[in-house]
Amino acid sequence: MATRGRPRSFDRDIALRRVMEVFWAKGYDGAQLNDLTAAIGVTPPSFYAAFGSKEAAFREAVDLYIATIGSGPMIALAAPTVHAAIAGVLAESIDVALSNGAAGCLLILGVVHGQPGVSGACDYLRVARRRTVALLQARLMRGIDEGELAPDSDPAQLAAFYHGIMQAISFQARDGASRGELEGLVAPALAALRPA
Repeated sequence: MATRGRPRSFDRDIALRRVMEVFWAKGYDGAQLNDLTAAIGVTPPSFYAAFGSKEAAFREAVDLYIATIGSGPMIALAAPTVHAAIAGVLAESIDVALSNGAAGCLLILGVVHGQPGVSGACDYLRVARRRTVALLQARLMRGIDEGELAPDSDPAQLAAFYHGIMQAISFQARDGASRGELEGLVAPALAALRPA
């Protein structure tokens, strides 16, 4: 069966990556339709035909970010020791935060103000961040179960703390912190891991 209308004049995968970069640089609130269409070289009707809506494009962009650029911190959780895993998460968070000219993490800075009309985008990021905290907590719990961390360690509290450090890395990178300044956060943060 033939498709209706003109065929797309762009590669959707490349277009999605460019859309992700716009959202990463400007956030959901700051990214206007003309920014998104200019980034991929299409008209608004073509943008809507490809993505459906700005929010749908944002969700796809967030999913792409999680699967690609933002995957490093969660991959680091597979390290053989809990100390190496958390150190890796923080090191990878620094790499991600400094990997783009806008600096910071899309999951953290994608919607900061939560203005009216952006609740769907806010909720989508909130769920993604909660998954991050849950993965951190599971790795910390494993560290307790395997006898690496003190048995009275609180994995939920530690997970929230390390997620807060990831957020600090993102915000400080956006404010122009150097790699050295960001790396200076790691050793004090790791001190919260009390060995068994």
